[in-house]
Amino acid sequence: MSASLNAQIAEVFDEPGCDKNQGKSEKERKRGCTKQLSPGSAAGGCAFDGAKIALQPVVDVAHLVHGPIACEGNSWDNRHAASSGPQLYRTGFTTDINELDVVYGGEKRLFRSVREIIEKYDPPAVFVYQTCVTALIGDDIEAVCKRATEQFCKPVIPVISPGFAGPKNLGNKLGGEAILNYVIGTREPEFTTPYDINVIGEYNLSGELWQTKPLLDALGIRILSCISGDGRYNEIASSHRAKVNMMVCSKSMINIATKMQRRYGIPYFEGSFYGIGDMSNTLRHIASLLVQQGAPDDLLERTERLIAVEEARAWERIAHYKARLTGKRVLLITGGVKSWSVVSALQEAGLEIVGTSVKKSTKEDKDKIKEIMGDDARMIDSMTPREMYAMLRDARADIMLSGGRSQFVALKARIPWLDINQERHHPYGGYEGIVELVHEIDRAIYNPVWQQVRIPAPWGDDGGALGVVQAEAARPPSSAPVWGR
Repeated sequence: MSASLNAQIAEVFDEPGCDKNQGKSEKERKRGCTKQLSPGSAAGGCAFDGAKIALQPVVDVAHLVHGPIACEGNSWDNRHAASSGPQLYRTGFTTDINELDVVYGGEKRLFRSVREIIEKYDPPAVFVYQTCVTALIGDDIEAVCKRATEQFCKPVIPVISPGFAGPKNLGNKLGGEAILNYVIGTREPEFTTPYDINVIGEYNLSGELWQTKPLLDALGIRILSCISGDGRYNEIASSHRAKVNMMVCSKSMINIATKMQRRYGIPYFEGSFYGIGDMSNTLRHIASLLVQQGAPDDLLERTERLIAVEEARAWERIAHYKARLTGKRVLLITGGVKSWSVVSALQEAGLEIVGTSVKKSTKEDKDKIKEIMGDDARMIDSMTPREMYAMLRDARADIMLSGGRSQFVALKARIPWLDINQERHHPYGGYEGIVELVHEIDRAIYNPVWQQVRIPAPWGDDGGALGVVQAEAARPPSSAPVWGR
């Protein structure tokens, strides 16, 4: 691992926004928090994957992977980060290095690739991602990017995040470091207002940002930049002129918020767009901080009026679903900000949370779970598929909300499942989003297919051994309820 990469990792983990980090001694802070990856750990995401996930929603730049072609196959389309205009971010660019490049170095190939992208697509910038192979052979992508920037008069940004550096969450922060070091503060906005904010750690999955932006527009609040969902390079470059930063997912990009506070004096807070109460609190917090930063006082009154109208409308629309869902039990297997932000939204619909995963959550996330659910909140640090199946099969939950990797456990247990992670097709942000979420949960639980699949298989027509085997295989364990009776 290069000295510059080690220095970046140490800087990332000397994080003032982390209570756990601040409780350490000076020596322990320098040692950092990351652990060496064991073989197979990258299946859950390596540092390169994390950096690419964090930055690829910047929609108008070219994202060039300097490495083997397989590294570019990170299935970005599965994340459904939406764009309101440019589509360049959906084009995969890679240097596709070969055996000769490994022997002789791939710096010339990288330079030629950058030149070809600029000549063909003329993007406002090119992001170059380092991978394990090009880091191990010693390609100096920072030097190549510097030379390309000078020659082509376009920003070429090195993202130093080889996969072996650590897990995906570390890669998120290394991507944030690239934004801090090479992008933010390099341009001035055309104009500023007292109502300018940045939204950090929001990826506009399935267009969720667009469910909250109209609320801010109604208050005259401008999103100067979103880092990085539906983001534009020039907007992010001028984001240092915002009055307030809102942190959506602190697990991924807290370093951007804390360093912008130190460098530019921009206060930040962590909020949630999920659920009626949390959405209202987020609007209040934004308005309060903007007034503290010099915005007119009437913003607070206008915010309360908007909240009253939107809350009344949302409660009216979910009332029908709440009557059907009250008392239904949910197992929430996700992590990060969703481990607590989605909880309040589910409780508003009358649902009971029997457990929420905290594997990817920070200490602050866990504190918020306790605040919402009480001290007896069941926080699941790790649950094997076998344990998950047993919990579902014993009918301790009526539905599971999780990512795609867990769906087959729920389906095997014949329990409704709903995608709550980045691959989802439905946006759940804002007041509109809570109505959509409750609607989808209602559709999943009351889908008539579950009554059919839970009925024991019938005996064979001739009453033979085959019919006996089929019926016995379909019956649930003795400790579980007999579905359909």
